[in-house]
This record gives sequence, structure tokens and C-alpha cells, in this order.
Amino acid sequence: MDKSIIIKKIIENKKQPNLRYRLKRNVEDFTDLLFLTLFDIETPVEQNIESLEIQFDALINLACWDVEKPCAKIWGNYLATLPAVLEKLNLDAEAIVSCDPASLSIEEVYMAYPGFYAIAIYRLAHELYNKGFPLVPRLMTEYAHRQTGVDINPGAHIGKSFFIDHATGVVIGETAIIKNNVKIYQGVTLGALYVAKHLERTKRHPTIEDNVTIYANATILGGETIVGENSVIGGNAWVTSSVPANSTVFHNPQIKIKTSTNAS
Repeated sequence: MDKSIIIKKIIENKKQPNLRYRLKRNVEDFTDLLFLTLFDIETPVEQNIESLEIQFDALINLACWDVEKPCAKIWGNYLATLPAVLEKLNLDAEAIVSCDPASLSIEEVYMAYPGFYAIAIYRLAHELYNKGFPLVPRLMTEYAHRQTGVDINPGAHIGKSFFIDHATGVVIGETAIIKNNVKIYQGVTLGALYVAKHLERTKRHPTIEDNVTIYANATILGGETIVGENSVIGGNAWVTSSVPANSTVFHNPQIKIKTSTNAS
């Protein structure tokens, strides 16, 4: 086939007029600078806030497709939320230091814990999500997902002093609610019982009350599922209905021991 015909066919099938992949790269640069501005002691806050505003204006131009939506006002409202976000993130870091005997210092948590990084980017993205500007926060959390293996939808609601240990494989859905002092381990899924487009506006993901611990590879599903406060969900548990407060839920594996008479 003639090269010009191939090029023409490719152009004809590029049907998304707003699909500019530099938006994704620009969001990653914005996210990196935002993280450093909040945490790195050598990063100049005042100077970086000016740079972040310029970067955000560029994101607005790429991602705000609704001409009637006042996207230009989002930055000022978002900026005002950052001190409170930082306070929450400091509580998250302190919770990790308090709970994890392997943590040697709080500086280690900020710099080396993938769970903390994923929580940080989620909290920063969640505030933008609340402003009605969904694509940029989704790209922010996907950037953290790619780096840490933790997939937190920016629409989820997460309370204070949240701790994700080891991190890899954690999935937290859009309508999940996690209250205060919750600890979860690698491979945990807070997901939906059913996947259907007509459920878009409904609560599909579980609610986790205060002081709950969820161990590795547990799966908790459903918008009506509530895990009561002070409960422990054991590793590999499968939960699709509510759990009363102060409960312990565990998976009871079957163990078959091979002997010379039953080995196969």
C-alpha cells in the first residue's frame, strides 16, 4: 500500500480531538514539583508556587474542554487546600513510623515508602477531584500507580492517619470510604461487587470504619459493605457483606499433608 494512503487512513482514524499525550507528561512534571514543594526542605516554596501556577495554567488549557466551566478559578481554590493536605500527610507519615517496626526514621518514610507516596499523590489529587476537574487528578494517581503499584482512585474518601504497608497491588475504588487510623497491607482490594456502566453514580465500594486493620490480599467488595470499627480482616479473606464492630474475619485454608500412602 502506498505510504501516503497509509498516512491518510491513520489521520482519518485519529478521532479524539482532545487527546494530547503531552497533557500526561505535563501532569507528571506538575506532580513531581508539587511533591517536592511540600516536602523537600531545599525546595523554595514561594518560587515553586509561582512555577506550579504556570504549569497548572498549561494543564487547564489542555484539559478544560468545557468552555462554560470556570477552570481558571480552580488554582486559587486548590492552593488554599494545600496546608491542610500537608497536615494530613504528616499524620500519615507519623502513623507509619508508629506502626511499622522496620521504619528507621520519619525521613525514610517520606523518601522510601511507596505506600506513603501513593497516599500523598492521592490526597493532592483528591482535592482537585473535589473541584470538579477530574482528568488531571486521575492522571496524577495513575502516575503514582505506575511507580508504586498502588491504585487509589482520586474520588475515594480517606480519613486521617492512613497506613499502607508494602503497598504493591493495593486497589481502592472511586466510592470507597476509609475513616481514621486504618491500616492495610499489600494486595488489598476495596472494590465493587458488579461492574456495569449504569452504576456510575452509585456507591459501589465499601466503607471501612475507624481503627480497622486489613491484612494482605484481602478483598472487600460492595457499596453496602461496612467493616465496623476496631475490626481485623485477615489475609486472603473475601468479604461481601458487612462486618460488625470489634470483629475478626479470617480465611481458613484447607491443608493436605502428603504421606507415603496418600501422596499423588
